[in-house]
Amino acid sequence: MAALFGGRRRWRSSQCFHVWSRQLTGKYDYDLVVVGGGSGGLACSKEAAQAGQRVAVLDYVEPSVRGTKWGLGGTCVNVGCIPKKLMHQAALLGTAVKDAKKYGWQISGPVCHDWATMAEAVQNHVRSLNWGHRVQLQDKKVKYLNLKGSLMDEHTVKGLTKAGKETILTAKNIVIATGGRPKYPTNIQGAIEHGITSDDIFWLKKSPGKTLVVGASYVALECAGFLTGIGLDTTVMARSIALRGFDQQMAGLVTDYMEEYGTKFAWKCVPKRVDKLSSGALQVTWTDTRTGNEHKDTYDTVLWAVGRAPETKALGLDRLGVQLNKETGKIVVGTDESTSVPNIYAFGDIGEGRPELTPTAIKAGKLLARRLAGHSTELMNYDNVPTTVFTPLEYGCVGLSEEEAEKRLGKDGIEVYHAFYKPLEFTVAERDASQCYLKVVCERGGDMKILGLHFTGPNAGEVTQGFALGFQCGATYSHLSQTVGIHPTSAEEMTKVNITKRSGLDATVTGC
Repeated sequence: MAALFGGRRRWRSSQCFHVWSRQLTGKYDYDLVVVGGGSGGLACSKEAAQAGQRVAVLDYVEPSVRGTKWGLGGTCVNVGCIPKKLMHQAALLGTAVKDAKKYGWQISGPVCHDWATMAEAVQNHVRSLNWGHRVQLQDKKVKYLNLKGSLMDEHTVKGLTKAGKETILTAKNIVIATGGRPKYPTNIQGAIEHGITSDDIFWLKKSPGKTLVVGASYVALECAGFLTGIGLDTTVMARSIALRGFDQQMAGLVTDYMEEYGTKFAWKCVPKRVDKLSSGALQVTWTDTRTGNEHKDTYDTVLWAVGRAPETKALGLDRLGVQLNKETGKIVVGTDESTSVPNIYAFGDIGEGRPELTPTAIKAGKLLARRLAGHSTELMNYDNVPTTVFTPLEYGCVGLSEEEAEKRLGKDGIEVYHAFYKPLEFTVAERDASQCYLKVVCERGGDMKILGLHFTGPNAGEVTQGFALGFQCGATYSHLSQTVGIHPTSAEEMTKVNITKRSGLDATVTGC
């Protein structure tokens, strides 16, 4: 036993000597080591390699509480944007089938959805992306290591295999891009034992059946939307408001449409416990905070969508003195993505105050790589980042919400142009367009600079992406009104908007 421990001491000593010698000579294994193989980490590593840097990426997926695991690519590829959008598309196709009959399509027999077929197709596509990312890293000469990384000092990363074998890497610079994972409520009995999260829903082999989605974030509403759209009995349980941080008028339109679409909502309700019955069903007990009354119902699946937590705990940041926000657990970063410790950088979802959006992380990672390689000084611009919520009625936005604009400039300092419109596609299909709406928030004086743009309707992401360019050019209301629209599209309504909220006039679009 003594010899065994003596051997371990000698191994540790040689390991330390390896690290110290690298530091003393100034020679490192790599110019850059990236911890985290999500969209941002991959973009950063490939950009750095292209700039002539020696780069390694460490990526390791800790299985979810339910045992779900996946390959290279991070949240977006495996359990976020990609599978979400594909399942959203499955739901839209279901609506399209109903519309098709009004357009003359003869559809015989009942139309039903098969979860297993959809899930297999989506999962196969995700696996192809996992493989594609590995090939790209190899092609770019980036060393990929399936290791769980932690930091030993500002130049040293320890990688750990599933079996516990250690690998030590040294680097001139270290980048942390480990993102976040869904949270479970810790004060609800049975929540962890019997619930799932967005880390699991896309990898289920069987239909989730009757589902309770707890939370009203965009993750919650998107999941509830596609579950409803493929024909499942779905309820959203919301403690307070929907889409916190988004424009609340738009959030109301999104949830109103979802209710008409078939999603049930339990507003101002808080779950107390989840019990598994002998039948296998999950009995959920909750309290209506408005009345104090307790209610119960049974579900096949309970999906927790109550927020995300940054993946910082296992990185060893505390012993290095990397500053964290104590409330959120995220890393405090500067405008150049630097942390409080030299040579250590962080970006993406793990950075305090950063948008939790894949394209933001990708762009920030590329710019950081160029700066670290000495090829650029350009910083990431986090202002006016566009985004879209892929609910049954999609919601796209860029810039400030009406609430935030009013908070900054006062009610008399802004002018809001708005319109209710009906997409042409909805007419023959006789679909209700009550929630198809847009608004443009402008400064009231001067050139009437556009501060925020919001749109609910079909293809909201495609519409918003184009108008987002205008924000980079300082777009004004005059620029918008001088733009010729493409007819007949929903996007053209943005260029024709001319009724202000202040006027009190009916904002319903009636014709050209």
